[in-house]
Amino acid sequence: MEQFIWETPEELDQKLAQRVRKIRKRRSITQEKLASISGVSYGSIKRFETTGQISLLSLTKIAIALDLADELRNIFTQVPYKDIQEVINETR
Repeated sequence: MEQFIWETPEELDQKLAQRVRKIRKRRSITQEKLASISGVSYGSIKRFETTGQISLLSLTKIAIALDLADELRNIFTQVPYKDIQEVINETR
């Protein structure tokens, strides 16, 4: 069965950046303040919110600063099996 790709990696990155920006703004935190509390440079935060590009370590620091660490901990925890072969392979 052929899989359809609905979004490019860049589009997914941009959507993630938009969600983080929305949360930051909801909590009334400026980019400068987020840089200060996360340890991620202001330029990196600004670039992330503009382009979606950021290192995984910086994203983790931002998530912790915004009290979103549980969201990262839970990523990929509820991944469904693609087919029966994956179930068989996991039990080996």
